[in-house]
Amino acid sequence: MSEIAANLSRIREQIKIACQKCGRDPKTVRLVAVSKKKPGQVISEAYAAGQQIFGESYVQEFTQKVEALQLPLEWHFIGGLQGNKVKYLRGKTALIHSVDRYSLAREISSQWGKIDATAQILLQFNLGRETSKSGADETEALDLARKICALPHLQVRGLMTLPPYYDDPEEVRPYFRRLRQLGESLAAENLPNLQMQELSMGMSHDFSVAIEEGATLVRVGTAIFGARD
Repeated sequence: MSEIAANLSRIREQIKIACQKCGRDPKTVRLVAVSKKKPGQVISEAYAAGQQIFGESYVQEFTQKVEALQLPLEWHFIGGLQGNKVKYLRGKTALIHSVDRYSLAREISSQWGKIDATAQILLQFNLGRETSKSGADETEALDLARKICALPHLQVRGLMTLPPYYDDPEEVRPYFRRLRQLGESLAAENLPNLQMQELSMGMSHDFSVAIEEGATLVRVGTAIFGARD
C-alpha cells in the first residue's frame, strides 16, 4: 500500500470514529482531498486508492489538472474566486465552496446560463472576521442569501467556513457550531433554490470536531498528501 493510500485509509477510519462518537452515519460525511499545489501524479494515486472528490484553489492550476488527468473525478473549487476567472470553471466543477458576495454569484449564474446548466454553490462566511481570509460577514447572511437565491442557474447547497487556526481543535468548535446554527436559521427561511444539505468545514487537524458539529464535507490536504511546498 502506498503512503497516500495508507493516509486515506487512516482518515476514513477517523471519520468513521468521529461519526460513531456523535451518532452519525459515516456516509453523511464526504472527504474532499485538497490537492492544490500537488502534482497530477499524487491525484492519480489517491484516485487509485478510491478517492473521488478533489478540491482545488487556483483557477489556472485547476484547469491544467482537469485537462491533463482526464479522470472521472468530482472536482470542487474551494479557493477565493475572482469574477473574471469564473468562465474557466464553467461546467467543470461539481461544487464551488467559496461564494462570498453577490457579484460573484451573479457571474457564476451568467456563465452557467451560457451552457443552460445550474451551478451548485456554497456560501462562504468569515466567522473569525480575519482580514486574511475570504468570506461574507454572518450578520449579512440573510440579505446575501435572499439576493443570491433569486438568481437563475444557481443552487445553494449549504455553507462553508475557514475559521481561525488553533492548535487545540476544541477552540475551533464554536466556529463550526456557529456555521451549523447559521445554516439552520437560513434553512428556516424557505428561500427558493436553497437546500441546506452541506456544511463544508474542518481540515487536517480539526475535521473530527467539525464532524461532531455537523460537517458534511471535510477538506483535508496535508494529512493525505503531506505538507505543501
